[in-house]
Amino acid sequence: MSPNRIRIPAALAALGLLTAVPVASASDGPAGPRHVLLVSVDGLHQADLTAYAARHPRSALAGLLARGTSYTGARTPVPSDSFPGLIGQLTGGDPATTGIYYDATYNHALLPAGTTSCAGVKPGAQIDLTENLDRDQTRLDAGQGLSGLPASVLGMTGTPQTLLNQSGLPVDPRTCRPVPPHQYLQVNTVFEVARQAGLRTAWSDKHPAYEILNGPSGTGVQDLFTPEINSAAGTGDWTTDNAATQQYDGYKAQAVLNEIDGYDHSGTHRTGTPAVFGLNFQSVSTAQKLPTSGGQPGGYLPGGTVAGPVLTSALDFVDGRIGAFAVELRRQHLDRSTTIILSAKHGQSPTDPGMLTRVDDAKLLDGLNTAWRARHPGAGDLVVHSTDDDAMLLWLTDRSPAATAFAKQYLLAQNGTGTDSTGAAKAFTRSGLQTVYAGADAARYFGVRPGDGRVPDLFGVTQHGVVYTGGTKKIAEHGGVAPDDRAVPLVVSGPDRDSRTIAAPVATTQIAPTILRLLGLDPRALQAVREEGTRVLPALG
Repeated sequence: MSPNRIRIPAALAALGLLTAVPVASASDGPAGPRHVLLVSVDGLHQADLTAYAARHPRSALAGLLARGTSYTGARTPVPSDSFPGLIGQLTGGDPATTGIYYDATYNHALLPAGTTSCAGVKPGAQIDLTENLDRDQTRLDAGQGLSGLPASVLGMTGTPQTLLNQSGLPVDPRTCRPVPPHQYLQVNTVFEVARQAGLRTAWSDKHPAYEILNGPSGTGVQDLFTPEINSAAGTGDWTTDNAATQQYDGYKAQAVLNEIDGYDHSGTHRTGTPAVFGLNFQSVSTAQKLPTSGGQPGGYLPGGTVAGPVLTSALDFVDGRIGAFAVELRRQHLDRSTTIILSAKHGQSPTDPGMLTRVDDAKLLDGLNTAWRARHPGAGDLVVHSTDDDAMLLWLTDRSPAATAFAKQYLLAQNGTGTDSTGAAKAFTRSGLQTVYAGADAARYFGVRPGDGRVPDLFGVTQHGVVYTGGTKKIAEHGGVAPDDRAVPLVVSGPDRDSRTIAAPVATTQIAPTILRLLGLDPRALQAVREEGTRVLPALG
């Protein structure tokens, strides 16, 4: 076997679940800073960053802009969900290449979770990359068994794949073995390329299923800290109160501080500062979604341009943590060798509370299934899986042109009544949809062949402001294609960089090859970069 290739199990390679990739050495490409700290502030819009820096010119966020290049035309992948958003940043690929369309999807080619005898089993499996994969989703440590939670959570394992419930994984029909998240990813990651070059890697995120970032080799992230954000906290989970979300994010921020100091995330094992590391913040995202928190209104003030009190608090919190990173980098004499990249997995829509229309998608899909069964006596439900936030993704039991056309026509014919941001009745038309891509059109929209096992059978672009929910606990969501969803900041800030703004359109997928260039590695070591032609960000190489 060539020393420049990863050994791939033949059965998984045949399914397209794993792919061999070239290795870049640390001497490839121009010399650059030895560390890259990637910070994803989920939900943050470019407009939020601009406004915050203008109001707080001495803030840490303003400091990043003063020492870096700001790409004000950056856009996330579609759908604008956490998984395709972050995986795009760390592979250089869109869903067509990575195979990751959302955190909860469906695959027509794999077998259902729990299958142990595969002969004769009909393909079709839920792909769940949420808290549902945890060994125990009620616990912050996902079932590791730590005592003294939440304060002890920094003692959580750095190999969270050991905390996944194997019976919740889809099954490969060729091997009749479960497919863990990292093997489900179709391309390699920045972390794998760095590891192959002998560099240290670390990351902190919100579910153990983020072990997908290990990539097909399973070896990408040496220190992966993933406290479960949807675990029990008070009367809800860590997302139902923004103060709790800030507390939760504080644990991940402390992990990064420990890593800057040269330790693992727990602060107990001396490992050296990673070459590429970082975290996501959830505080801004929950502040945008919650109608109220702590007795204060969430989201934006009417008009959608000024942050309300809960969102303002979340922005201040994130700014404080980023400031702490900068201070610690200086204290450890790493500020001259570290580039900080600030972006977001996704935005949030709508920002203007007056634009919100909540639509109960469960009623729409129940009606679609009922109409299908009436037209086809003896048939089961047409919809086998749905993911609906502020876009509609459906996977169908019948993928024929007639069935996908039926689903499209039914949904576009439905009018009804939802609710506005106050809970008052608000009419909707066409199921809240602006455009629907069904069947082969959906495959073409995403750039894959018709019949691809992963692609949604129907992708609905919502009318601006529509959020699919049966309740009144959300005033914004993500997953769609609106500017509110996709227009996120992208700032590359570091030593010897002057402040500049580039307004030309760029994609957050360009972060991945840029990280490798900054580390002196070859961006083309990433498979998605080669397949999609993803470029290093302009003015950076």
